[in-house]
Amino acid sequence: QVQLVESGGGLVQPGGSLTLSCAASGYAFSTYPLNWYRQAPGKQRELVASIATDGAANIADSVKGRFTISRDNAKNTGYLQMNSLRPEDTAVYFCHVDYYQSGWREYWGRGTQVTVSS
Repeated sequence: QVQLVESGGGLVQPGGSLTLSCAASGYAFSTYPLNWYRQAPGKQRELVASIATDGAANIADSVKGRFTISRDNAKNTGYLQMNSLRPEDTAVYFCHVDYYQSGWREYWGRGTQVTVSS
């Protein structure tokens, strides 16, 4: 059974940093891309960053230069390093995978809250 568990969220002041982790289990982690999404109150969920199986990364323009996505296939864990955080980065952050088993299906973690406030 595919499971994704996020951790590392919290309250941080503007300009601060956080690193989110996504622990994956139940599938061959190294063979699937991993995505990070976020959803702010009253807004649609948006894609923040994606990392391919070869480590190639795509970062949303809104966080480019501040956020970095990475993965450790030996640990079945993905990471989102967030620097220079802004109040507008406040959201619940989710990790996500499109997994194939008799068809494509999306799996989501439960999310971790990130609050940027002074």
